[in-house]
Parts: sequence; C-alpha cells; structure tokens
Amino acid sequence: MLRALAVDDERPSLEELLYLLQADPRVGSAEGAGDATEALRRINRALESGPGGPEAIDVVFLDIQMPGLDGLDLARLLTGFARPPLVVFVTAHEDFAVQAFDLKAVDYVLKPVRKERLAEAVRRAAELRGAAPPIPVHEPDPDHLPVELGGVTRFVAVDDITHVEAQGDYARLHTGKGSHLVRIPLSTLEERWRSRGFVRIHRRHLVALRHIGELRLDAGTVSVLVGSEELQVSRRHTRELRDLLMRRP
Repeated sequence: MLRALAVDDERPSLEELLYLLQADPRVGSAEGAGDATEALRRINRALESGPGGPEAIDVVFLDIQMPGLDGLDLARLLTGFARPPLVVFVTAHEDFAVQAFDLKAVDYVLKPVRKERLAEAVRRAAELRGAAPPIPVHEPDPDHLPVELGGVTRFVAVDDITHVEAQGDYARLHTGKGSHLVRIPLSTLEERWRSRGFVRIHRRHLVALRHIGELRLDAGTVSVLVGSEELQVSRRHTRELRDLLMRRP
C-alpha cells in the first residue's frame, strides 16, 4: 500500500486531492502539506524513519507554483537524497512538463484533477514501488494519439500532425491548429510512424512528408517549409530526405 504526501498551497485543491487519494485502494495513507517547506520537513522525518518505518513516504503529489519554495525546487532537492520518494506533479500549468521529466517525475497530472487520470498516476507509482502488478498495455490506436489539455483527454489524428519536435524525452506534436506535449520520445514516434510517411530531418525534428511544401537550399544550408514554419535539415539527413521527396507521389 502506498504512503502518499500531497502538497498544495490552495486548501480546496489539497482537500480534493487527498479525498481522491484516500479513495484509491492502492493508497494506504495520504496526508497533506500546505507548502513545500512543510513538505520538506515531513519528508526529512520520513527519510530518517527509513523505507519501512512508521513515518515513511512512498510518493509525493506535488503542486508546482507555490509561494516561496516551489514544487520544482523541492523536487530538485529530493534528487540529492539517497532514497527519495517518487514524485508526481499535479499542476494547472502544462509548460513545466519537460522540467518535470528531467527531474525523474513519475507522472504529470493537469488540474482540474480527474479521478481516472489520478488513478493512472497512482498505478505508475505503485508499480515502481512494487505495490501492484503491472496492468497489461493494449496496443495504441494507430490513427490517433491521446493528448491531455486542461485535464481533458483528446485524440489527435496522426494525419493532422505536420511535424514533431523533441523536448527531452517528451515530444511536441504540431498540427495546423496548435501543438500538444506528449510523454513519448521522438525516437519512438520515428519508429512507429516511419511507414506513415514521417522522416527524421534533424535530431530534434520529425516531419510528415505530405506536409512539406518546399525544399530550400541557401548557401549550403537545407531547410523545408512545413505550413508557415521553416525547419532546418541536418547534413546527415539531407540525401535521404531528397530521395524520399523525389519518390513521393
């Protein structure tokens, strides 16, 4: 059973998060802290108690934007401990996902928190702590990719994606209507979508051939025009891209 600590400076959000955690059968105990400083004191007691001690904490559900020490600061401090608790970020802001992943966060849950989405984060933490058997992963829908925006899961059609930008072990999907951040490495999408006409043009970019409008050469620099955006093509990928474009129907 997981022992959880929820950290949020907004009391209603903290109480709602604690309610959802306490209702999850995989959570044995859940307590709250109103700021990162209070949480750090509680985590220090847990570390002194040891992993099997009465004060132990397995996972911290952590808000990001808080007065004083914020959630990212606290997570950075935890990385310096020998056996820190797992961290799940729970925030209203999508913009910090890359930093969160760099800090080895288990998950990144957007507010308003949905019960089903929080349950997925608890499942991941439970598996990492050995508190629950892995749940079989079903094959993803090959034509759509689920993305989260404001706590709502939407499905983006792969055919609508013009290009993908690497952001650490995350990837930002670009469409004609906007962009979405997903927790999938660019190399995984490259392998998965190669047969759908996506090609790597740079270590940071994967592009759908059907959305390339122009191939440009300027003073030895090669780039492609995708919609209104110009993307540089690295030297190692130039020949393959030109060959693919020549063969494109």
